Amino acid sequence: MKTQGFKKIGPYLYEAPASLRSDMLVPARLYADDGLFAQAALDKSLTQLINTATLPGIIGYALAMPDIHEGYGFPIGGVAATSWADGVISPGGVGYDINCGVRLLCSRVSAAEFQPCLQAFLRLLYQAIPSGVGEAGEIRLKQADLKAVLEQGSEWTLHRGLATIADIAHTEDGGCLPGADISALSERARERGRDQLGTLGSGNHFIEVGEVTDIYDATAAAAFGLWKGQLCIWLHSGSRGLGHQVCTDAVNTMQRTVAGQGYKLADRELAYARCNSSEGRQYLAAMNCAANYAWANRQVMTQRVRSCFGQVLGSEVTGAELRLLYDVCHNIAKRETHFIKGQRLVLCVHRKGATRAFGPGLPDLPDDYRSIGQPVLVPGSMGTESFVCVGTQTAMENSFGSACHGAGRQMSRSQARKSIKGAALRDQLGENNILIETGSLSGLAEEAPHAYKNVSTVVETVHQAGLATKVARTRPLAVIKG
Repeated sequence: MKTQGFKKIGPYLYEAPASLRSDMLVPARLYADDGLFAQAALDKSLTQLINTATLPGIIGYALAMPDIHEGYGFPIGGVAATSWADGVISPGGVGYDINCGVRLLCSRVSAAEFQPCLQAFLRLLYQAIPSGVGEAGEIRLKQADLKAVLEQGSEWTLHRGLATIADIAHTEDGGCLPGADISALSERARERGRDQLGTLGSGNHFIEVGEVTDIYDATAAAAFGLWKGQLCIWLHSGSRGLGHQVCTDAVNTMQRTVAGQGYKLADRELAYARCNSSEGRQYLAAMNCAANYAWANRQVMTQRVRSCFGQVLGSEVTGAELRLLYDVCHNIAKRETHFIKGQRLVLCVHRKGATRAFGPGLPDLPDDYRSIGQPVLVPGSMGTESFVCVGTQTAMENSFGSACHGAGRQMSRSQARKSIKGAALRDQLGENNILIETGSLSGLAEEAPHAYKNVSTVVETVHQAGLATKVARTRPLAVIKG
């Protein structure tokens, strides 16, 4: 175990000072309790966090959330803000699954009332939403439609009757980042996006039917429309092959660029470009395309979830609709304005495996949540609880308005497969009254609950640190895995 020069400076905060290494421009900070810090020291996460502190133009701190684990370039759970005027953007600070995000749909029926319909609903969902590696959907986008999806995001689904105005209002950034430009994408990236809209994918992507079991903040829960016993549905997916290709193309380009210009990198995986350089602008335009594709993808799936829900309940049954509580994205870099030591700065905020957690009063939030703060959705690992939290002013002051995004892996996928067989895991979940649909038992084993950190501990850490406070907890009833 290597703690890499980190020292505990608060009950839930560790720091490595900028003096630790000559190339560090700012301190590196990790939000964690003692146990989570010890886990982070078992892989390269802490080294990657320190490396992040060397990025040109970085402001304040290189940060990591308690679900930290080793990634590509940045650790997963990493947050870094660079100056928009003279700082850099790094694809390694965004990740391959651009705008891998999660949304929560809330019903007007209780889980107990819905129980007789659960099995039929799960089967309908599995048939209606393609899942798995490389799986295509029913939608085949021609060039003009692909361009519209990439540049409009969720707005494209609204124009086609696949979304409501309320859906758009309750999606981060309204489900569309400006400046997306299809011409910034390679032909291979475009091709990979033509037939994957409305598909779940694989890995840690899932659809989960759950029940609200606990309310911690009655005021916020009421604002979000949550109540104990309520049936809800989590949906976690991203930009599929298109986003992966955007990252691959950008990493290749930037690694050549930094080598040609003689930049010294702490890690080759941290290749970057100035935000205002031609390479930086091209990556931003392409990344925004992938982010918009991901939002449209989740919205198309949302309508299919609603259709299946209506089928099992009957469209005439009161409460047969599903309301979008909120949709948050992970794996993104955004132009945001933050106040740092009283100074208003325009920043490029990287959140890789981290969630935006804006506090109350900000114009970025929908009208009905503005006085409360942004919903922060933190799904657990399959078979464990998940949490709804709310962003805080403390997060705005200390973490660029960011919090954790999930439990965080503590086992590699290969280690997880060796630890349990997919069929045995399916049986274990069944014994706990959790229904499972999956096309890959080995893929199921990769996502075993014990392969992840304890999500309750992760959420308690950000709660105690004041980055996001707990509102409600849900438990899984049924899960679809790719």
